[in-house]
Amino acid sequence: MKYDVMLCKILRKEQMTADIFDVTVEAGALAQAAQPGQFAHLYVPGKTLRRPISICEIDRAQNTLRFVFQIRGEGTAQLAALNAGDTLDLLAPLGTGFSLGDTSRKAVFVGGGIGVPPLLEAAKAFGTNATVLAGFRSQDAVILKEDFERNGNQVQIATDDGSFGHCGLVTDLLAKLDFDVIFACGPTPMLKAVCKIAQQRGTPCQISLEERMACGVGACLGCAVKLRRETGEEYYGHVCKDGPVFDFQRVVWEG
Repeated sequence: MKYDVMLCKILRKEQMTADIFDVTVEAGALAQAAQPGQFAHLYVPGKTLRRPISICEIDRAQNTLRFVFQIRGEGTAQLAALNAGDTLDLLAPLGTGFSLGDTSRKAVFVGGGIGVPPLLEAAKAFGTNATVLAGFRSQDAVILKEDFERNGNQVQIATDDGSFGHCGLVTDLLAKLDFDVIFACGPTPMLKAVCKIAQQRGTPCQISLEERMACGVGACLGCAVKLRRETGEEYYGHVCKDGPVFDFQRVVWEG
């Protein structure tokens, strides 16, 4: 895994919802090296630990990286207070991203909440062959629908309260579709349900795990996850280094 540290100028910043922000930075060689599904560790002045933020979009022609993140505490609140012209200290690109394979396949991308942004760059490669299923709490929380559609993706939305699209779980929509491969990112209950459908249908499936990360490079045990080898042996790996994207059959769910 090759990564580097760079001071990156913020080119654009927008507020998408009450607590979700959209930031694009000039990233030079980091943008050239980044792959869909990877993440960056962003330095927050005064904080010991960097904040892991998934890469939402990569523009190699413009050497930019786009991040869409939610305020989860003081650190991300400080990041959200930055504006165009300010700089971000990035450690990137980190982790193992999605293995897209044959983009002529019929792919479905399943995201929940802030797990939707990491899917944008990967879905872009599939164009009209991709269906994006995105789940949110309510209409006010819906993000990136137009971005996916600009890439030619078909988009279906599910909301918990029924204020937009399907009323219910995003996996309700998944159960009704035909597809060749699944890519998913979101909360654990959603990922478990996605994996169950993939198992029942015998469909390839890659999932991106959301986990607290301290170092971001596998040097600590802050993001330990139980995994399964091809032999069936179980062991503990790191979400930051071995993932965050895993073949669904490698992940051992607890409980």
